[in-house]
Amino acid sequence: AGLAEHLQERRQDGAAEVSAREQDMEKSRPLWDNPLQFVFACISYAVGLGNVWRFPYLCQMYGGGGFLIPYIIMLIVEGMPLLYLELAVGQRMRQGSIGAWKIISPYLCGVGIASVVVSFFLSMYYNVINAWAFWYLFHSFQNPLPWAACPLNSNRTEYEEECKKTSSTQYFWYRQTLNISPSLEASGAVQWEQALCLTLAWLVVYLCILRGTESTGKVVYFTASLPYCVLIIYLIRGLTLHGAVNGLIYMFTPKMEQLSNPKTWISAATQIFFSLGLGFGSLIAFASYNEPSNNCERHAIIVSLINSATSIFASIVTFSIYGFKATFNYESCINKVILLLLNAFDLEEGSLTADNLSEMKDYLMATHPQEYATLLPQLKNCSLEAELDTAVQGTGLAFIVYSEAIKNMEVSQLYSVLYFVMLLMLGIGSMLGNTAAILTPLTDNKVIATHLPKEAISGIVCFINCIIGLIFTMEAGNYWFDIFNDYAVTLSLLLIVLVETIAVCYIYGLRRFEKDLHTMTGRKPNWYWKVMWAFASPLLIISLFIFYLTDYILTGTLQYQAWDATQGQLVTKDYPSYALAVIGLLVASSTMCIPLGALLTLIRKRLKRERVSTVA
Repeated sequence: AGLAEHLQERRQDGAAEVSAREQDMEKSRPLWDNPLQFVFACISYAVGLGNVWRFPYLCQMYGGGGFLIPYIIMLIVEGMPLLYLELAVGQRMRQGSIGAWKIISPYLCGVGIASVVVSFFLSMYYNVINAWAFWYLFHSFQNPLPWAACPLNSNRTEYEEECKKTSSTQYFWYRQTLNISPSLEASGAVQWEQALCLTLAWLVVYLCILRGTESTGKVVYFTASLPYCVLIIYLIRGLTLHGAVNGLIYMFTPKMEQLSNPKTWISAATQIFFSLGLGFGSLIAFASYNEPSNNCERHAIIVSLINSATSIFASIVTFSIYGFKATFNYESCINKVILLLLNAFDLEEGSLTADNLSEMKDYLMATHPQEYATLLPQLKNCSLEAELDTAVQGTGLAFIVYSEAIKNMEVSQLYSVLYFVMLLMLGIGSMLGNTAAILTPLTDNKVIATHLPKEAISGIVCFINCIIGLIFTMEAGNYWFDIFNDYAVTLSLLLIVLVETIAVCYIYGLRRFEKDLHTMTGRKPNWYWKVMWAFASPLLIISLFIFYLTDYILTGTLQYQAWDATQGQLVTKDYPSYALAVIGLLVASSTMCIPLGALLTLIRKRLKRERVSTVA
């Protein structure tokens, strides 16, 4: 009853309140220098590491070129409408996420708080990727690259035992970079090299956000454009690599049977959802610094299309390099088998080639059955298709697969520097948006803003994140990184964006929102936007939410991948009970902000009414 009464009051005098507050904000709120700067900021934030390392993985897993069909459909149904919604809310309300949703309804203050909490979680672990990129960048100036070959043991008589059981790139990642522990329980000590890299990463972020839009607005031109320059260089180099065509054929060959797999559509929707950065509050924060007359509809379409085109472009680059790596490994495997057969059967050099290998193996098996049977365990079954089918995503693709391909290139140091500089630009660009989602609501708060300058607020946020982030530089830090990456944001963001959509369409009112857009831009949204906001997008988000909840329930005991140094490979282990408690806390701490915010607002209004009635 209280909520219904409040909604009626809001519909009567809400427009006047927004206009009055907007006039006050216009006097003090900084603005982007021009609309182009805002577009660059959105692109710098939205186009991130997920475009480079997750989209190619999804193409590989779910039908190659066929995956583009559900991806484009989800872009139209979900991506562009929700991006337009967030940009319009931020531009109209002229506040960060907390203030914007509180203006729409005080009962929705928890939505903004949930966005800030999720962005805080993301910032804590996301900048660790930039720390790893700095680590690899510093090592890229060595000749040869430190991951090009296995290091010698302490006696310098042979290679390290762990490295011999895996590969030089995996050894450098798991042992020399992470110095990873065998399990989550063995937390180990903080790795001071990684801690220094993390400190450097946060220092760079702090310098970029030091003076708000004044400093961020200049940085985004660089962080948004440089990755494209590097990708173009890599595209030219990748297309000239031996075997690149194998990777491109693999990518563009559609496997239409995957369209009947529900996970294909779920993955396409999820990729669109997270690659645009919906629900974090960053887009609302960026849009709040726009001129009220800015054409946010056009910018939503531009940013969405550029983001998706970047994913496809990055996939072409990735698969050309992936084809080179797969072809190199396949040919190396063939050469090892040929050498083994030549030595074992004392064959004439040149008598065995890749073309006649299969026939010669059959011949040797028929003429020398005992010798061949003895040698059989050492003969690997070399397959180019199997190499291309090896699916890798996330840090495995960014720091292992790419490193393995780079080490086999000519002038490998140059391409290594370019690649990790690109990763840094993508990571820092995303961090600018993540920190803006936290800082904008804080600087909008009059109590905080009057006592602390903007530079101090930014410094405190960066310092707290850096200190907490040291957890991820411990020997078990990568396992905690996976926990945050897998569970800290997914369900929370789905709930946040669902409530946002319902709030605009059914609490604030779609007609009222339509009038606001007409007031700002001089044009009303057409039927496409209104149908997507009111029906299609909410239903899709609910479907995603149900899918993830069902998936978590059916999974049973949650597990993680731990590095076994004795085997030189990853093994599956169950999460300990305290890790499960942390996972539950991560999910609850953000999602519970929404109902708790509404409940506290209701209680506060009831108490206020009781005091007024008592006085009367």
